[in-house]
Amino acid sequence: MKPALLATALTFTLAALCGVADARQPLHLVSDAQLAQMGQDEFAKMKATQKMSTDTRQQAAVACVVNSLRAVLPAPYSSQQWEARVFVDDTPNAFALPGGKVGVNTGMFKVVQSQDELAAVLGHEMGHIVARHTNERVSRQLLTQTGVQLLGAVASHHASAATTRGLVNVAGAGGQLFFLLPNSRTQEAEADALGQRYMAQAGFDPARAVTLWQHMDSISKSRPPQFLSTHPNPANRLHDLSASAPALQPVAAAARRAGRNPKCF
Repeated sequence: MKPALLATALTFTLAALCGVADARQPLHLVSDAQLAQMGQDEFAKMKATQKMSTDTRQQAAVACVVNSLRAVLPAPYSSQQWEARVFVDDTPNAFALPGGKVGVNTGMFKVVQSQDELAAVLGHEMGHIVARHTNERVSRQLLTQTGVQLLGAVASHHASAATTRGLVNVAGAGGQLFFLLPNSRTQEAEADALGQRYMAQAGFDPARAVTLWQHMDSISKSRPPQFLSTHPNPANRLHDLSASAPALQPVAAAARRAGRNPKCF
């Protein structure tokens, strides 16, 4: 294959992937029921292989926040049973899996300073589930792999093995940089917005989402540039959360008047 033709094939593959990314149309190639079962299986494996905290106060706080947030989620997420567990791990991290599973590391309690900040963390993670981001990530990964494999198959008939490997490597890197990473950053921003709204609707203080990420940023030693990261730039994230907090304060106040006034810590 001539260099110009190789370049055209590579450009076409990356353009196709990026076109889907730019459209920001949710791509769901996997059944939600299948993902839910996978999430439940993975959580069961984690409980069997990882040490769980015996701190009853931490466990109760996480369960309280999860249940408070669950009550304001849209159907069917508000009616399903959510399971929350605290794992012994110094890394300040939390996650939610399809199938209604939530995990929090003990290290997160060294960062969050209130029930509201814990609600910001868990609202964000549960927001990923409601927005079906796991399905979208898995689907886009499958699409990227298929595109790269097709390019490799075509190139292998017209170019040397070394050229084919080079094309596949470049296409894989391009798909990651221009297709998967921007989508992940968009999902993170969506989860921020959803989580902050959910915490306000549940009666938590939405302004604490800002202080949470200030704490998280202060313990981060280094990070890649935003265009090479799956997460938004901290300054951009703080700006967006700060801008949306004032409009959500009346939502939180109305929730408390309606009786949604969590006491989780």
